Amino acid sequence: MAESFNLLQLTSDALQQLAAGQADRWHAYEADETLHVAEDKARSVLGELLARLDDNYPFFHPSYAGQMLKPPHAIAALAYFMAMQINPNNHALDGGPATAKMETECVAALARMFGYAQHLGHLTSSGTIANLEALWVARSLHPDKAIAFSDQAHYTHERMCQVIGAKHVKLRSDAQGRLDVDELRTYLKTGRIGTVVVTAGTTALGAVDPIHEIIALQRAYEFRLHGDAAYGGFFRLLVDEDGALNHQDAAAFRALAKCDSIVVDPHKHGLQPYGCGAVLFRDPSVGRLYKHDSPYTYFTSSELHLGEISLECSRAGAAAAALWATLQCFPLTADGLGAVLRKTRQAALGWAKLIDESEALRLVTSPALDIVNFYAVPKGLEDGLQVSAINALTHRVFAALMNDQQHPLYLAKLNVTQRLLTGHSDLVWDEKLLTVFRSVLMKPEQLVYVPTLHEKLLAAIKV
Repeated sequence: MAESFNLLQLTSDALQQLAAGQADRWHAYEADETLHVAEDKARSVLGELLARLDDNYPFFHPSYAGQMLKPPHAIAALAYFMAMQINPNNHALDGGPATAKMETECVAALARMFGYAQHLGHLTSSGTIANLEALWVARSLHPDKAIAFSDQAHYTHERMCQVIGAKHVKLRSDAQGRLDVDELRTYLKTGRIGTVVVTAGTTALGAVDPIHEIIALQRAYEFRLHGDAAYGGFFRLLVDEDGALNHQDAAAFRALAKCDSIVVDPHKHGLQPYGCGAVLFRDPSVGRLYKHDSPYTYFTSSELHLGEISLECSRAGAAAAALWATLQCFPLTADGLGAVLRKTRQAALGWAKLIDESEALRLVTSPALDIVNFYAVPKGLEDGLQVSAINALTHRVFAALMNDQQHPLYLAKLNVTQRLLTGHSDLVWDEKLLTVFRSVLMKPEQLVYVPTLHEKLLAAIKV
């Protein structure tokens, strides 16, 4: 990835400064002989590692427009690498006083982005663990009630409910992949729902649940609200910009401020390496649920240790260092990190427009964020537009694009049900699921690359 600075030189300079600082502060010593690795052995191993790493898809390149994968920004990678020379553990201040402070600063910035006036929260090793913590708190507060989420919510919500032994209800989604408010209301009337999970950016369609409408139901029914913004959370930075998001979705993102808990993944749109998730609670008093007594962990400070408000124990302080450094360069503003997301959103809108104008392609739904779902229309079908024929074409084109020796293109695939395609009345459902193309345009470089993606796709369809 091209950078505006010399990454190798910056890395070398930083390592020298780190070594000099450690040498000035601590007396010299010799590393134990058991840890010695000969230079030729190290070069050989690293050479083999590089060869094996070549067996990967080009996540860095705009031709990779498939899954939610991309390299971290160079400043994040360098900050992580530098912190790993110390290897701090953010479970306790004893294990990482510097990176613990960075973590609290980063989490506070995330809380402000979502509009929390006060908060309790921390980084996690993943969005899955962050959601686990939020659902664990929800179950602890309402042990006899169910947790509800839509059939388009991330599959781990159901799995985490099983892990924590919580009752759960899977609700219907509408034709745009959003939680169906009418069905939710029906379940709320039973009094059996304690927590509702709303998603700001589903991983399949990128759909945003109508959070503002669901919050309005709290006037009639008592329930907690958990916002899973793991994928889409950073689009909150664009809600005050005219036209950046549609009106409905902008209102939903603003309403996240009224959720009892929120999860966001900096390792997605936050330019971070894996794994870096975050969980935030609007009411700091939920920290009482984490209370535990460790006889050896906390001894250097009477201040709050992050391990006292986390289900995880050891966590890489390097993740906090990487996020902190990134936010110094890309602050959580519309013109900071928001500028990156603005381009990914524009890329999705641009490709959606080209798809709409093409006779060979059809959108599943208009993109809410930067995920585009579409399918190719087979030619020469006499008995209607059969789902089986579309599926066969999707699989053929997907393989042809990926295996193109001169200029491969990487998309993903998604299986969708008839309910998400109610407006596609000419489809003949001779198979239960329609396999469509799914493209996650999360790299800003893809804004100018969309015409190339489109042309390559059309060429593969014609073959």
